Amino acid sequence: MNAVQIEWTPEGISKLADWWEEKTPQELLALAVERFGTKVALACSFGAEDVVLVDMLVKINPEVPIFYLDTDKHFRETYETRDRMAARYGISFVQVKPALTLEEQAARYGDRLWERDPNLCCNLRKVEPLKAFLRDFDAWITGIRREQAPTRANARKVEWDAKFGVVKFNPLADWTFKDVWRYIHENDVPYNPLHDRGYPSIGCECCTRPVRPGEDFRAGRWAGFNKTECGLHTS
Repeated sequence: MNAVQIEWTPEGISKLADWWEEKTPQELLALAVERFGTKVALACSFGAEDVVLVDMLVKINPEVPIFYLDTDKHFRETYETRDRMAARYGISFVQVKPALTLEEQAARYGDRLWERDPNLCCNLRKVEPLKAFLRDFDAWITGIRREQAPTRANARKVEWDAKFGVVKFNPLADWTFKDVWRYIHENDVPYNPLHDRGYPSIGCECCTRPVRPGEDFRAGRWAGFNKTECGLHTS
């Protein structure tokens, strides 16, 4: 079956759930590119999973857009990883910015909103910018894995994203943490050095801490709040 034969509707995608499961990440990326061309985009946070997908995707088609949500609060190491990857692969990452600057956000909602209402902050600086960006696309690719958190345990390799109205590819959904790092080391993929300092999941500097022994992958995100997702991958 090729991309042209697939019915890219919520029902058609769901019917092929078992078929998607048999596909490797590279096969899924190739299908995405075959069907959607430059109307599919890869979301890159410059974490371990996403740098793996960048490496895979560039080898398939370096013209596919790769974007990042620039919240203005990323770690210095994250921006440095972006620059090293751009140089390594000869690509330009598309910067997606919030409608409000940090100063405008503080004036409207109060200073350091992330300390008082992280859900609102994430919505303003991540969810709404992504909605605006994806209006020009028919599909997007993410690096989420089922192992990362209970909220991601049921992620399918390909699914209809009703929140953003596009097809969503999760090529690494069934990969383990070891799978990700095996690929990085075997392919000499540049990665964020924060991973070597106890950060398995890296978000904004103001909302991310190192993970302690025995904690899950996302325990360092929004510590102190009943929150493990920014809202991009929740319905």
